[in-house]
Amino acid sequence: VGETQLADTHTSVILNHPHSTIDQLCKYIVGDQARAVFDGRIVVGQQAQQTRADQLNRNLLLSPKARVNTKPQLEIVADDVKCSHGATVSQLEADELFYLQSRGLDRQLSTSLLVDAFAAEVLEQLPTPSIRDAIIARVLMRT
Repeated sequence: VGETQLADTHTSVILNHPHSTIDQLCKYIVGDQARAVFDGRIVVGQQAQQTRADQLNRNLLLSPKARVNTKPQLEIVADDVKCSHGATVSQLEADELFYLQSRGLDRQLSTSLLVDAFAAEVLEQLPTPSIRDAIIARVLMRT
């Protein structure tokens, strides 16, 4: 997400059957003066015994004016479940940039590599190579 764009994601998942499983991962890369919002909710109902539900929102800010509002929510009614939820907001690590630059890479390439590594966990799951490659190219254009 760049310039003054807003990415606004709201999810609601309701699990009502035993042995249900959900792994929800939402990642944002936010630059310029852009904003991202993640409002995710997972409800594990009484009938959803022995369910596993994981929700994670990870965010990478590329500029001082980029903003993220994150609200992961987990509502558990069943009592025999394994569930987790969380959120992180971070910036590029100075020591990681330094390491890559000390190996001869310029700042722009170092930044692109770190952003690509951040996005890889999600992008590698896309089943269509042409779509995956187009998204990677677009992400790298913005860094």
